[in-house]
Amino acid sequence: MATEKFTVSGDKVLSRIKELIREGNIRRVRLIHDGRTIIDIPLSVGAPVAAVGILAAPVLAAIGAFAALVTECTIEVEKMDDSGSRGSGAELPE
Repeated sequence: MATEKFTVSGDKVLSRIKELIREGNIRRVRLIHDGRTIIDIPLSVGAPVAAVGILAAPVLAAIGAFAALVTECTIEVEKMDDSGSRGSGAELPE
């Protein structure tokens, strides 16, 4: 599993989170401010469009309200590692 961090201004938090989810392959999104996790959103892998729809109501409203209060925060994203799904390359005996 790979982890990426993005530092964004408060007014761009909501749009960046939506963009990251739409990219797919996201397992978890964390919103961090001053070293503390503010919001931790677990997502189903392989369902980015559904995830944005599910988040649309209360969670996105909470993220928007938080983003209005801060000037800058960090978005931490856990992505699934594609290398584990390809196998070891060793052939099985027939």
